[in-house]
Amino acid sequence: MEDMNKLLPHREPFLFVDRIESATEEKIIGYRKFTDKDFFFKGHFPGYPVVPGVILVESMAQCGGAGLKTLRTLDKDILFFLATVTKARFKRPVRPGDELKMEITNLRVSSIMLKQSGKAFVGDELACSAEWMCILGSAE
Repeated sequence: MEDMNKLLPHREPFLFVDRIESATEEKIIGYRKFTDKDFFFKGHFPGYPVVPGVILVESMAQCGGAGLKTLRTLDKDILFFLATVTKARFKRPVRPGDELKMEITNLRVSSIMLKQSGKAFVGDELACSAEWMCILGSAE
């Protein structure tokens, strides 16, 4: 698939999608492997590093945005601004070395907003789930 730098405006250290495996109008599948080099592990938590829940939700939202960009149904320069997060549930810690598989469902996509839901897995085990809405806009 495509280079994430062409799909998302995010850059290291705040880019949380490695690749998009598939993207359809209904569903997006993407991945992120967390490593001990990720900036947040140093302080969350020393001695037992885990990915913060907000980073897991951000990863799913980035995956959803990157997936929509691969479909080319939206303007290539459009930005996604996270507006709401609901129904967030965290089931297991995600640690250095874990690869997150994200399954994103497009609930509603328009020219001004999008609503998605997602589940993130480590192996076959559900790590987290959430719904979110993004407002679409430009950097101008």
